[in-house]
Amino acid sequence: MRDVILAVPSKGRLEELSRAVFAEAGLSITRPGGARSYAGALEGIDEVSVRFMPAGEIARELVRGTVDLGITGVDLIHETAENGPESVVLACDLGFGEADVVVAIPDAWIDVTHMRDLSDVASDFRARHGRYLRVATKYVNLTRRYFAEHGIAEYRIVESVGATEAAPASGAADLIVDITSTGSTLKANGLRILVDGTILKSSAHLIVSRGSQWSPAQRLVLSQLLDAIGVVANEG
Repeated sequence: MRDVILAVPSKGRLEELSRAVFAEAGLSITRPGGARSYAGALEGIDEVSVRFMPAGEIARELVRGTVDLGITGVDLIHETAENGPESVVLACDLGFGEADVVVAIPDAWIDVTHMRDLSDVASDFRARHGRYLRVATKYVNLTRRYFAEHGIAEYRIVESVGATEAAPASGAADLIVDITSTGSTLKANGLRILVDGTILKSSAHLIVSRGSQWSPAQRLVLSQLLDAIGVVANEG
């Protein structure tokens, strides 16, 4: 039987918290090659191989079915592909990484409180300013889908590679779609979230790929792992 492949965030707070959840379940994640190694193991279940990857890559590989299960944010599953949510099973909320993907506008836009108001602004903006509204974001697919749901088509996405919340103040964009946990950074940059501007509530989950080829023996291993992690998550 081939090992079940578990993808774990490769660095930072997400890696630390992922390790902590598994350790609490009696399943320590090891990284014998050190921080530069991409391969690891799961002490307690020999039939599981660990792969360390960036969270965004984990989401892509889960949707593709090239890893069996992994830890990543729900936002990244939705962003990586239109069929992302249908390609996976959100097996367990791990209780960390909570954040919302939101539409945030400058405080100065006092008459804009809802997405319907933004739709009106977008329609008038080109006539008044000779260009489309610019939306800075790393969440291109989520933005397009949400704006389409609200009938907003007259805008242009500016893909953000740095601090998205700084884009309006710098003149790089007019508004943003970004992820926030407390809203304090948005507020510090003179931005506020639209009343109905929460696109998605996200958190870190243990996620199972529907695209993997699961043998009966692998399903038993998966069941053992999910039972152990589920107990810890429910207690949390």
